[in-house]
Amino acid sequence: MADVPSIYPTILYEDPKAAIRTLKEAFGFTEVSVYEGEDGTVLHAELAFGNGMVMLGSKGHGGVFGRAMTGAGPAGVYVVVTDVDGHCARAERYGVEILMPPTDQDYGSRDYMARDAEGNVWSFGTYAPGAAG
Repeated sequence: MADVPSIYPTILYEDPKAAIRTLKEAFGFTEVSVYEGEDGTVLHAELAFGNGMVMLGSKGHGGVFGRAMTGAGPAGVYVVVTDVDGHCARAERYGVEILMPPTDQDYGSRDYMARDAEGNVWSFGTYAPGAAG
């Protein structure tokens, strides 16, 4: 279980199919699974990056989680990458809004920040909390 993440950010989108495309094409995530309802609504999707994973689905789909998330604001997710500049350039080529270009931080990380089409803020950087230094 050591390589299996214990935290999975979960985000609901108005247009989860567009979000999946952005995560894959702009941010380099790998599609693990997508479960759709009979009407094509994304009920649940899992996308991996490194040994981490994010889950997403459709807003307004119902269920306890969907009802609990009604009116929730955008989420913020941090992802560890080794090539911050290359990763940012890929996101820029895809047309993602860059909030902060690659920047060296006082604590030794190099980070950039982007916003997806539905307002979620994605930070990518070299700082890996808890990693042996």
